[in-house]
Amino acid sequence: MRQLIFTAVLLMYSSGAMAEVTDSAESGFTTVHEVLVNAPRARVWQAAVDEIGNWWSDDHTVNGDAGRMTIDSKPQGCFCETFENGGGIVHMEVTFVNPGIILRLTGGLGPLGLMGVSGNMTWEFFDALEGTRVKFTYVVGGYRPGGLQAIALPVDYVIGEALARMQAYVETGDPGKAVVE
Repeated sequence: MRQLIFTAVLLMYSSGAMAEVTDSAESGFTTVHEVLVNAPRARVWQAAVDEIGNWWSDDHTVNGDAGRMTIDSKPQGCFCETFENGGGIVHMEVTFVNPGIILRLTGGLGPLGLMGVSGNMTWEFFDALEGTRVKFTYVVGGYRPGGLQAIALPVDYVIGEALARMQAYVETGDPGKAVVE
């Protein structure tokens, strides 16, 4: 068993990916994902923010069409999803932006928006020799019957999948080629 865990950790770090629920309790949790994208930072920022509808998963939308997802990357901008009938949903609000460097979104992503919780999701972009290192950190706190620690791993998976899909989209043009850690 110990060898299996060591091998999994070794594979995770050798692929350039890092994923972890760094803290989990009844009142909240923190999840961190980091990946190296083989592209310049300006291109990675553009894809992550301006092209989110091309890489976000249809499975993590209300209407089943990620192409309706947008981020208006300015303070009080909307990470939103529009509906065919003219309706829509605010998934999160942009609360900090330094283009090409950092984007902070505040709110409860997905089903967290239906609970008594809120969170800050920070996307950071760093130059690296091999391209761009991207780090997603999501800190969630509040109330949920039974505690929030029970949903930390599923939320962690969704955030990790999103980052992997963005990486695959930038590197191959196909988010479906994502390798989720």
